[in-house]
Amino acid sequence: MLRAEDNKFLTEVGPGTGMGELLRRFWIPVLLSEELPEPDSEPKKITVLGEELLAFRDSRGVVGVIDQYCPHRGANLWLGRVEECGIRCVYHGWKFDTDGRCVDMPTSYPDLNAKDLIRIKSYPVREWGEMIWAYMGPADAMPELPDLEMALLPASHRYVSKKWQDCNWVQALEGSIDTAHFTFAHLSFDKEENEILDIKKHFVNPLVRVSTDHMRWIAEDPRPVIKVSPHEAGLTIAGGRLTGSDNIYWRIAQFLMPFHAYAPSAMPGENIFGQTFVPVTDTNCWIYTYAWNPVRPLTQAERDAFDRGNGVIAEVDDNYVPLRHKGNDYLIDRKLQKTMSYTGIKGVSEQDAAVQDSQGPIADRTREHLGPTDLGIMHFRKVVMELARALQQGEPPPQAAHQDRYAVRSGACVTSRAKDLPAVMLERFGDVAGFVGRPKVAAAE
Repeated sequence: MLRAEDNKFLTEVGPGTGMGELLRRFWIPVLLSEELPEPDSEPKKITVLGEELLAFRDSRGVVGVIDQYCPHRGANLWLGRVEECGIRCVYHGWKFDTDGRCVDMPTSYPDLNAKDLIRIKSYPVREWGEMIWAYMGPADAMPELPDLEMALLPASHRYVSKKWQDCNWVQALEGSIDTAHFTFAHLSFDKEENEILDIKKHFVNPLVRVSTDHMRWIAEDPRPVIKVSPHEAGLTIAGGRLTGSDNIYWRIAQFLMPFHAYAPSAMPGENIFGQTFVPVTDTNCWIYTYAWNPVRPLTQAERDAFDRGNGVIAEVDDNYVPLRHKGNDYLIDRKLQKTMSYTGIKGVSEQDAAVQDSQGPIADRTREHLGPTDLGIMHFRKVVMELARALQQGEPPPQAAHQDRYAVRSGACVTSRAKDLPAVMLERFGDVAGFVGRPKVAAAE
């Protein structure tokens, strides 16, 4: 468990907070590129780390992220007209460019040059991997964009979306690096009327009919051995399950500073899934979800499946709100819960959201009791809190200087139980951290 003051430190992200300042030292996704589809298209209100901002794409196609309010009389610039490489306030016509400079002030006399004295808050912006990123930290500490493999590949190899979630970003991220919960939260079963659960002989297997070995191993072993290994970009978090032989089934997740996580399930050649957890305020977040394949383009059938919700990717409406969400109780089906799944909720992403949201807007970690399978959660908290406190003492996060080491993979494998985690990583990825480097086929962007 955490002390109340530590939980507050871990979860608050506004300007001046310890964790908020740490997050601001990294590039942050603020929109999907498709949300600003063309030059001079409709601007978008965004809230990031508690700051109310406005994003727009100007006549050149350049994206700006600026203060949402006009400095003249405080009118919301979202009402403004995007025109001729800027956005013009509809109240008195003050116009601003993507860098926050006032380029026209019709209410002032031209000879005063008053517009040259006015500048509103703006943040550096990049487009990368079909997402729009902003850097909200000190200008002299701005790092390079992270070498996420999915962004380094051609667009044909990836699928990118996002989903809204009604809880603090930390508990959502913690769910993504918890490789133990799959045994219950995501496993399906087929229970017949005459089946009886024999706890002494099986844990959940009499309730589960699975078609693949790895699903059977997840069902039969709810207590994976957790191994954690730090690397230059974050943490490798692996869960090993017994297979009934001399082998271990490993599911290897990645946490990349400060808020990226890769799912642990992909076998060699399969699609890899990742998520980026971006705080809106202290009590909600956007989760950018993506899938990619390093060796081939995604098929149209795969893209269609992602649109319908697949893995960490939720089925969402036009505003990227999941169709099954907190407001409609995730469309939980109690009959399904008795006969086919532990949650009675359709979709892995939605199952995750339900249990994470149920912890409250901000989980009260003073009441929790962690166990052996929570080792990855403990390491994550220790890392981010130590880095945030070090930054308060003037020491910048070292991961921001190693964005070239973000090209890592997660995934699953079956190896001899005699091998330790470094040997497993070498066998599965060719590197103890899962580092694969820049792909031979460069991204089109």
